[in-house]
Amino acid sequence: MIFLFSDFGLDGPYQGQMKAVLASRAPHIPVIDLMADAPAFKPKESAYLLAALLPECPAGGVVLAVVDPGVGGERPPLAVRSGGRWLVGPGNGLFDPFVRRYGIDECRRLQPDPGGRLSASFHGRDLFAPAAARLALGEIGDWALLDYPFQPGWPEDLPAVIYVDHYGNAMTGLRASGLSRNARIVAGDRILERARTFSDRPPGEVFWYENSCGLVEIAVNQGRADRLPGMEPGCPLMILP
Repeated sequence: MIFLFSDFGLDGPYQGQMKAVLASRAPHIPVIDLMADAPAFKPKESAYLLAALLPECPAGGVVLAVVDPGVGGERPPLAVRSGGRWLVGPGNGLFDPFVRRYGIDECRRLQPDPGGRLSASFHGRDLFAPAAARLALGEIGDWALLDYPFQPGWPEDLPAVIYVDHYGNAMTGLRASGLSRNARIVAGDRILERARTFSDRPPGEVFWYENSCGLVEIAVNQGRADRLPGMEPGCPLMILP
């Protein structure tokens, strides 16, 4: 299987163009839209979200991930073998949290197919998708081995809001397993306590809980957390002792 993760959205042509390449190169391989609305232009926030989603993807698959504001620049294009999966995408930190947790078996610097086109602004279609198709078919190109280029200073967990979902819940880059059940979180101008699930709090009350991906998420029962101050992506959090 090939799993797609991007900030392209589904309204424009970009996700569809990548899928068209995959269909032409690997027509019998299932393609799953894991996420198309990752934090736009934000590989750091997207990285912690991707790391939380990938354990649900079966080992043996290929992950084609593109959040690439530096497309056409100096960041290296990568194929990384980690956690029983191939990760294909830009070397801008997008894979850092996952490979720190699961290790690196190998890392290669991608090159475009000979004779193939390579636009300066759409490596998702022209470089990453063809490489993902080859890997899904069991073909490893003669791409050079490379030391994985970790981003300096990125933490194990990111104490900030990284994504707001359809319901207005604010997902963070913190794994709930690292917090005590009694931990309180400062977000915006509020101090939040934990709840097990939505129905444990009355309608309209804000709280934090461990979401289905294992991340700390801020929610309002039958309401929208993103309408509260300090709940937009990038806003920092503080954990009270």
